[in-house]
Amino acid sequence: MRTHHRAVVVTSLFGAAPLALVTLAAGPAAAHGSLTDPVSRVSACFAEGPEHPRSAACKAMVAAGGTQPLYDWNEVNIGDAAGRHRSIIPDGRLCSAGRDKYRGLDLPRADWPASKLAPGPHTFRYRATAPHRGTFELYVTKDGYDPKKPLKWSDLEAKPFAKVTNPLLQNGSYVFRGTVPKKSGRHLVYSIWQRSDSPEAFYTCSDVDFGGSRGVAAAAAPSDDQIDREAARSTVSHAGHGGDAHGPAAQGGTGHAVPAAAAGATTVQAPAAPGQGGNLAETGGDGTSTQLALAGAATLAAGATTLLLVTRRRAARNRA
Repeated sequence: MRTHHRAVVVTSLFGAAPLALVTLAAGPAAAHGSLTDPVSRVSACFAEGPEHPRSAACKAMVAAGGTQPLYDWNEVNIGDAAGRHRSIIPDGRLCSAGRDKYRGLDLPRADWPASKLAPGPHTFRYRATAPHRGTFELYVTKDGYDPKKPLKWSDLEAKPFAKVTNPLLQNGSYVFRGTVPKKSGRHLVYSIWQRSDSPEAFYTCSDVDFGGSRGVAAAAAPSDDQIDREAARSTVSHAGHGGDAHGPAAQGGTGHAVPAAAAGATTVQAPAAPGQGGNLAETGGDGTSTQLALAGAATLAAGATTLLLVTRRRAARNRA
């Protein structure tokens, strides 16, 4: 993600040359990512093209909520989730995370573009436009899942079939392994990415085909070129995350809880990728950071001005 900055130039009270150049993060990294293998609904529709999607399902999504949700494909989030996913996201609104902006993702229909998926070991990829430390959990729908009905929490298996904490970041994507359970026909993979450095969490719905379904359109993930080309159209900001209320989540929640490990899940503790170190969470600032920077700049200016006055007084005494 691109981080925009503004430069604050501090000068003395007497019009001297700039004494310091302080760079403040005015527009920190926005939006954070989405599952691309298997590809999420929002990523698949973004890949089709926000203005002219091809599939009937993606066209219906645009009709329900406009094109902006597709430009902001990587921010289906709740800022203060803190592990409370099931209590703050109502049934029928799992794919949108309960956000009205993304309501088109919740449309119950059997023609969403889907990814081929087979039981057994699988390498999952989660495109991270801004990396953060945290835990990923992947759930799959139960046998008998009906995509023509609104998705409910009870439609998901009780335990995640894959779980990983701080996976490796490779070429802009988190990559981790998991074992897919035996299924057949059309299903859905639901992912939860709960940050450990913040109560914020991200959610995705990925339509998958285990075989046996007829007429299933193939889903494709957005390319790097498309992501770069369309990034300027996104309205997401780190502070506002798209600007819509998060329903129950908007009422508060200051904890930093991470969902507890679930028995039976494939759990992997991966080391940070080379070059990441402890900087995974350092992707932006907040209002406090800006205020501190401004205060520091003001202090620097005051000190510089005092030093200039003392220097001029000494020079005047020497001349006398």
